[in-house]
Amino acid sequence: MKQQEAALVCFSGGQDSTTCLFWAKKHFPRVEAVCFTYGQKHSLEIEVARKIASEASIPFHLLDVSLISQLAPNSLTDTSIPMDQDKPSDSYPNTFVPGRNMVFLTFAAIMARSKGIFNLVTGVSEADFSGYPDCRDTFIRSLNVTLNLAMDEQFVIHTPLMKRDKSDVWELSDKLGVFNLVRTQTLTCYNGILADGCGHCPACKLRKEGLNKYLQRKKQ
Repeated sequence: MKQQEAALVCFSGGQDSTTCLFWAKKHFPRVEAVCFTYGQKHSLEIEVARKIASEASIPFHLLDVSLISQLAPNSLTDTSIPMDQDKPSDSYPNTFVPGRNMVFLTFAAIMARSKGIFNLVTGVSEADFSGYPDCRDTFIRSLNVTLNLAMDEQFVIHTPLMKRDKSDVWELSDKLGVFNLVRTQTLTCYNGILADGCGHCPACKLRKEGLNKYLQRKKQ
């Protein structure tokens, strides 16, 4: 049976996906979460995601797509590759995992279909630091069409953060009433350190800059 008012959230336990999880809770009466293990260097994010979902009373699913880590070298899955601290001028940073969002959303759609769920939620954003190609709105729209054709269904991929920079994401979490949860319980750090993280990886710097920008704006 199709659940028109249900959503499946691609959930990692980070700032963006946690904000999306609670955005989904506000917009859909039934929400489930799917997390992926893809050979990432630290597994703490999975436990963080599981804990947040449990405390929010949201069913949590874990899928193993670690094959992706064998296909293309990147610093998130290969400990021998030093992480780019800044985006190279002529390419994507080596934190880019080629095909990751395509794989995540494809597997999420397959799982969702088996549950009669046809709303998918993901925290991708064009405004984010790295400009990854699989975070673009054009890609999401294209994949949405492809999934519908591939399974002869009518999925809708929701991207609440697509046009929001990190300060706007902080603002949204505040409006959803989960600002403190996102600030203290999520894991965004590429080095696997909770909350404020290591402070120097690209994800931590982006998170901190966004937070400072939002807090400054809030004072005005």
